[in-house]
Amino acid sequence: MYSIMKAKNEAMKDEVKDFTQDLIKIPSISLNEKKAAEFICGKMKQLGYDETFIDDIGNAVGVIRGRDPEPAIILNSHIDTVSPDEEKWSMSPFRGIIEGGKIFGAGASDCKGGLAAQIFAGALLKRSLLPMRGSLVVAATVAEENGCSVGLKKLVSSTLPSLGIKADYAILGEPTGNGLYYGHDGWVELNVHIEGVNPFQVSDAARTINSDLSLVSTIRNTIASEEDMEIGRPVFNDNSGFRSADMRISKRLRSSDSPEGAISWLNHEVAVLTQNEKNVSVEVTVMSENQKLYNGSRSVVKRVTNSWQTDPYSPLMQRARQSLSAAECEVRTGKWNLGKLGMGTAGSVLLDEFKIPVIGYGPGNEDSAHRADEYVILEKIYESVYGTASIAHGIAGIPVCGWTSDEI
Repeated sequence: MYSIMKAKNEAMKDEVKDFTQDLIKIPSISLNEKKAAEFICGKMKQLGYDETFIDDIGNAVGVIRGRDPEPAIILNSHIDTVSPDEEKWSMSPFRGIIEGGKIFGAGASDCKGGLAAQIFAGALLKRSLLPMRGSLVVAATVAEENGCSVGLKKLVSSTLPSLGIKADYAILGEPTGNGLYYGHDGWVELNVHIEGVNPFQVSDAARTINSDLSLVSTIRNTIASEEDMEIGRPVFNDNSGFRSADMRISKRLRSSDSPEGAISWLNHEVAVLTQNEKNVSVEVTVMSENQKLYNGSRSVVKRVTNSWQTDPYSPLMQRARQSLSAAECEVRTGKWNLGKLGMGTAGSVLLDEFKIPVIGYGPGNEDSAHRADEYVILEKIYESVYGTASIAHGIAGIPVCGWTSDEI
């Protein structure tokens, strides 16, 4: 079985490279993913997926049906990218330049390389004529880079049920360097709203809070190996005799933290700092935003991503390790570091909100994501196509050529 898959994967390399390069050339900054979604949908149709379509919120979806409805596995990568700061790039972020075995471009690592690998993993299973017991869904989702996973929520809550599919497992194509990742910290963006009749008291309170929390932030970020807290400058507003100020606070959420706990902590801090300002009120809330997606639909989302972790000894992780080992791929486990606040994956949405076991496996390099001259190594993409297909078949395929019929 594996010799067939390896041969078919080798034969697809140029096709994978060309698709990844063409995908990078299509700008798909968050909430503007339409052209990329249409391109992806067309490619999956060309590759022989049983069903391909763009759903109501703009996700590009491809389905390979198996003999039975279960188990169903989602291969998910997001289409959208952050907006690149082109002045910091040494090349155009939308040319897909290939140099030294690397392909450069906005989203190359996060996560168009992973998306290409997942799309062609489905094609590899089809071309290798490997039978599927359950369904394989490749979902290229929109509106993920804001950390709120709007597209994925719609996919799981509405799109998949309309297809008669209930997802049992999920693999994220986020950058792991083809390691098996099983979780990461979260983050929350809070707004400190200060208001009062006396403008001088409001100004004093806002500056005191900002100064004290900035010091706390500096200390936390120095001690931690990754960014732990970020303090925005107060923005003042005068209206109908009242002065107000708003201040954005970003805070990391570790495994023992929650958004409610962060609000409680910050409420305590600002209460102590403003205890002498009797005519000033302070309110701490989770920030939210009204997003307009490329298809015109709107969604109000809270700026929070919870920390999450799949049990590293769960049946999903065990089968993934077994599948990679049987396919003679590297087996390496770990968690995302997420050095900067605001980064994340859809793992918490899948695991916490929908109770779907999830892991990450993608060719990108986490340290390259969201940076100038972002890149992904081509050989890593080819390896990821083969590895992803091996894991997917190990979970939802019909055992062949000596495979056992044990189910996870």
